[in-house]
Amino acid sequence: MEKKLVRMIFLVVIISAFMLTGCNVSNTNLSDDENNGASEKKKDELVLAFGSEPETGFDPTTGWGRYGSPLFQSTLLKRDDDLNIINDLATSYEVDKSGKIWTVNIRDDVKFSDGQPLTADDVVFTFETAMSNGSVVDLSSMNKVEAVDAHTVTFTLKEPQSTFVNTLIGTGIVPKHAYGPDYADHPIGSGPYQLVQWDKGQQLIIKANPEYYDKQSYFKKITFLFLNEDASFAAAKAGTVDLAYIPAAFSNQKVSGMRLESVQTVDNRGIVFPYVASGTKTEDGLPIGNDVTADPAIRHAINMAVDRQALVDGVLEGQGTPAYTSVDGLPWWNPETVIEDGDVEGAQKLLKEAGWVDTDGDGIVEKGSLKAEFTLYYLADDAIRQSLAISVADMMKPLGINVKLEGGSWDIISKKMYSNPVLLGWGSHDPHEMYNIYSSNTAGIDYYNTGFYSNKTVDEYFDKALQATSEAEALEYWKKAQWDGTTGLSAKGDAAWAWLVNINHLYLVKDGLDIGDQRIHVHGHGWPATDNIVEWKWTD
Repeated sequence: MEKKLVRMIFLVVIISAFMLTGCNVSNTNLSDDENNGASEKKKDELVLAFGSEPETGFDPTTGWGRYGSPLFQSTLLKRDDDLNIINDLATSYEVDKSGKIWTVNIRDDVKFSDGQPLTADDVVFTFETAMSNGSVVDLSSMNKVEAVDAHTVTFTLKEPQSTFVNTLIGTGIVPKHAYGPDYADHPIGSGPYQLVQWDKGQQLIIKANPEYYDKQSYFKKITFLFLNEDASFAAAKAGTVDLAYIPAAFSNQKVSGMRLESVQTVDNRGIVFPYVASGTKTEDGLPIGNDVTADPAIRHAINMAVDRQALVDGVLEGQGTPAYTSVDGLPWWNPETVIEDGDVEGAQKLLKEAGWVDTDGDGIVEKGSLKAEFTLYYLADDAIRQSLAISVADMMKPLGINVKLEGGSWDIISKKMYSNPVLLGWGSHDPHEMYNIYSSNTAGIDYYNTGFYSNKTVDEYFDKALQATSEAEALEYWKKAQWDGTTGLSAKGDAAWAWLVNINHLYLVKDGLDIGDQRIHVHGHGWPATDNIVEWKWTD
């Protein structure tokens, strides 16, 4: 404990020294007029403590900008604070009757930060580069992209896909004339900011882009400090940052001159169950299926008995919400998926009716020769996942379900996840993620449908949702896939997962700093808060 305290004090000293030298806040040798000038300058600057750093840099063609503002680049479309789709670079777009040809008209007054105009050729180059990179930017549905003229682009898809709109929302446009091997480290774009300096593992400094075509940022200079949780909190206490991301463990501690902003999210955690019985293997020889969780009574009983609010209160210090799907609160969420949880008696009755009874008095129910026990895997270095796993295991004991816990690395989990329950996390503003998690077409692909869940009716709803020519038209089918009154992927239906909690994102924010209306955050800490960073300002 003493060593930890010394380390925190050391970090505060280092951070304070950095702030005094790097951000020019020290005015001890200035005249009164110069001090006033420095004070005014400070109002145009912002210092933020975020824990995560984009390891692959700031290249949208490899995934930068998926979880928050791309900062340096603009996108064709974007979402407003209510998650409605609105124009950014685009002035309009339309989808033809086949659902395969998307035509996007773009602004004619946009320049990159180096002064060069942005045209349709840059849009084509961006998407072709992303396709050739084979990165997390999924363009598998795109056949080709073409420039009709300087300000019109057409995308031709292999088959209709309503969720392609999210690719237009999430992919920042890069300049054809200035793109090279080192672009990720030295990005040029048409977004609201320019990169000034990136000291990897330490800080990122950006400045307002004078060429930006839309609302100019209130702040002329913004510094992002990449600090771990302890250091971020220490920096907030030292008064050297204007905003700091913190974990729930620090949420009850008051910091002078700062307030706690708790933002609702779909940054969820849940348990994915092997849906099929054991006996088969993947192409790589990994076992598939689990005889215990293949029984729907087990999956439903766990969903019923879990006290989600107790998890929020106990594990998250009250900073979160119970989770019932992977899309709670989003436009495509079906609120009918909410169940009455914490119902231990109901779960016990369900198990007994399904033939699960404790015949040998060891406290574990069994069905024939099969005992109701399994190993639940979780990421070993994630304290929240560990605490959730321990709590859920305790909640299952009154049911006679023995949950053994095993923390491991992703490498270990990737070999166990097709035959054992795993505590995973998701969360996106793209409904296609729900398809990835539950479609029979994605079974066994990476961390997607690890349980090999399959429901023909759900797959049909997915197909109809994707074949719709607009997001609005697709909503009905996304909701029915969760629960249509008879079947669905949620706990009311097949209960392929036991969703547990949505983790609020927590920020200590300096008094007087307005960070606007934060939309529901997606998975990943820090960067989702920047979605509306152009709107941030000092109010006093």
